[in-house]
Amino acid sequence: MKGKPMSRWKRSGVTLLSDLRFSRNPVRFNLSEFSGALGDVGTDLPLILGIILASGVNPVNVLVMFGAAQIVSGLIYGIPMPVQPLKAVAALVIAGNIAGPTIFGAGLAIGLIMMILTTTGLLGRLASLIPKPVVRGIQLGLGFKLSILALSRFVPADGAQGYVLAGVGLLVAAGLLGRRKYPVALLLVGIGLFYAFLFGAKTPLLRSSFGFALPHITAFGMSDIVTGFLVLALPQIPLSIGNSILATKQVAHDLFPRERITVRRIGTTYSVLNLILPFAGGIPVCHGSGGLVGHHAFGARTSGSVIIYGSLYLVLGLFFGAGFRNVLAAFPLPILGVILLIQGLALIRLIGDTVGAKRDLAIALLVGIPAASMPYGFLIGMVAGTAASHALDRRWSEWWVRARRLATVRVTKKGR
Repeated sequence: MKGKPMSRWKRSGVTLLSDLRFSRNPVRFNLSEFSGALGDVGTDLPLILGIILASGVNPVNVLVMFGAAQIVSGLIYGIPMPVQPLKAVAALVIAGNIAGPTIFGAGLAIGLIMMILTTTGLLGRLASLIPKPVVRGIQLGLGFKLSILALSRFVPADGAQGYVLAGVGLLVAAGLLGRRKYPVALLLVGIGLFYAFLFGAKTPLLRSSFGFALPHITAFGMSDIVTGFLVLALPQIPLSIGNSILATKQVAHDLFPRERITVRRIGTTYSVLNLILPFAGGIPVCHGSGGLVGHHAFGARTSGSVIIYGSLYLVLGLFFGAGFRNVLAAFPLPILGVILLIQGLALIRLIGDTVGAKRDLAIALLVGIPAASMPYGFLIGMVAGTAASHALDRRWSEWWVRARRLATVRVTKKGR
């Protein structure tokens, strides 16, 4: 006897639980995974530090919850699926000194929006409308943004000494990148630590930063959610759909073709993380194609890398959270810039599969140039590129139909 069919909402709940199940993939903790663990540090640390300094949020909460999110993501996906601070949110918070409660309200609003898009199937429909060249353009724009940020802000941070340090880091990376026997990111961080203690790291100041602390529950109200939605969530959502969801799914398929990484699954973990983290003082987060490329570029092949990476943030938050500003102030920004530059260049390289098709390359450039150079450029580029792609597809289809009809008429006339 057949049971009653499940309702739509019950099916959504079953699918949601399935998307959140832990992966059974093997986890490795070798040198390559340790190196790959640091492949996203150049993006994450500057943004996290900027948010902490601009908003006054508790570093212990931010670091511990960010680390926990990394570990959960690794356990669920079984690949180096990164968790990153939301870039548009971070930029707006840093520029406007937006307070913590508004940030937490924005995180909850973003989580709710993404959960609605995911459970209703709208996210999948959006994904089917946006072609691969548009996704490549989003990655191109993000790669340019990261590279420009590295070269304009981080590499010049220590003046002439910083340029020399960055040059040494680039030479090391260029010589060893791609050789999995040599943990490039670990070597870069080692160079940075050596430089820090040689040229001015204040050991007593670092020692005074040590002390155990636990995160605590944070409070925010409906007004914070509304303000966060209007000020932070609205500019972030288009970038999240383009880079955090679609581009990440494409990169996961490129780098780990055997894994079943779907748009819905990425949307589910994205939304659930942002529905939980705000209540424990965590900043809004996402997955990201740049982070996945960065971890992979430095040697990561399993979820061991992001578990290691998350554990580092847990240690920082629990034992150095109160003095986190002192810890970061000691590390040279030019080395973070080198790591960020390598990540940006790795993203730019992904456009290579469009070079053979002039139409696809033109669409990727149409998306990538505004994404890298304009306010709301990711939204503008994604809409323009998608519209152009579908318009060209329709035009090609119409031309093909007319050509076939014309050929049929000519054949018929010859037969007569």
